[in-house]
Amino acid sequence: MSTALNIANRYELKELELDALLEITQAINENLPEESLYKIYNFTLRANLKLSKLMLVVQDDKQWIPKLSFGTKKDYNSIDSNAYQIVEKGKILFPSDLVDSPFDEFDVAIPVYHKNDLLAVVFLGGVANAEEREYIENHLNFIQALSNIIMVAIENKKMARERLKQEVIAKEMEIAKKVQQLLFPKSLPENDNFSIDAHYSPHHTVGGDYYDWKSINEHQKMVCIADVSGKGVPAALLMSNFQASLRTLLRKTTDLEEIIHDLNYQVFESAKGENFITFFIAIIDLKEKTLKYVNAGHNPPFLVSSDHSIEKLEKGTLVLGALNEIPFLEIGTASIDSPQTLLLYTDGLTEAFNEAEEEFGPERVMEILSQYISATPERIISAILDKIDDFIGKRPLSDDITLLACKYHV
Repeated sequence: MSTALNIANRYELKELELDALLEITQAINENLPEESLYKIYNFTLRANLKLSKLMLVVQDDKQWIPKLSFGTKKDYNSIDSNAYQIVEKGKILFPSDLVDSPFDEFDVAIPVYHKNDLLAVVFLGGVANAEEREYIENHLNFIQALSNIIMVAIENKKMARERLKQEVIAKEMEIAKKVQQLLFPKSLPENDNFSIDAHYSPHHTVGGDYYDWKSINEHQKMVCIADVSGKGVPAALLMSNFQASLRTLLRKTTDLEEIIHDLNYQVFESAKGENFITFFIAIIDLKEKTLKYVNAGHNPPFLVSSDHSIEKLEKGTLVLGALNEIPFLEIGTASIDSPQTLLLYTDGLTEAFNEAEEEFGPERVMEILSQYISATPERIISAILDKIDDFIGKRPLSDDITLLACKYHV
């Protein structure tokens, strides 16, 4: 009779375990949120095992976080994650293993693995006697199976969210890349008295660099370069609006003071002071033999004359968009009395580091310009890129690099 009753009890318990696993599986299939899965897990263990203490601790980004607990004496949220090293050995722990640990109030600690990754630990406690201990130990397989199903389901939810997040980011970056490609000029001039070459090396899929040129009339040519703070779609859209504003302004005026004030207003209104743009613009007048420019917080371009003199073009104002009004503005001027080369660049060039933590710096750029004083814009840019590749070695770029070389004479 006792044997038959024992068999009946075991059968009834197995049926309860199967029902519990079925309930958990249905909850997962219904795509219930994580909190609901934790609640079902909590209820199932407490109902089937009659526990007085339970804690489920989940590893998230190398930190141990208690997700549910009842009957515990301590606040395990405040325990240092290093304390959980005791459970990272991959075995089920019993009182003798836990006695000198912060978890000594528990009777069993069960690690939950998936593909060799430790996802969580289940702590069980409140076992009053040997009979209850035996009861718990007889159900370790059930506890592990239930915990594994729950944790793998939650881990899959996390992975699905991360995949979706990465897909959204990738889509945004693709949009931003297309926007940025539309900003760059489709063709560059190459003739006897005015020629340009340019290069863009992105650090990420898309950055905030921009360069442009425009023939205002037969004698006046505009070249510019800019770098917007931030990355991705917001930066690309801000730069797109910036380019549109600049080209609209150039259709009605070549007054650099008016252009800069208007551009600053447009950037500030668009970004509300959260983003800014460093900007350099020059208008080269081949008839008047003058170059007028404004440097708005950008890296000073180099103006190289045939006598090997190199001038840094630094005059201008602050970055655009940081303030609603520009506090000062100085228009820079230079005479064109010989063939000249103008090199515009972004800070990714001069602030590139090699493996010895040395910065490329503006001096190396000036050395290259001195060596290639008579070279074409294409050859100058090629020489700079070769030099920067040799300099950084195996170290990856830390920022975008944009170059625009312009050669002209009257």
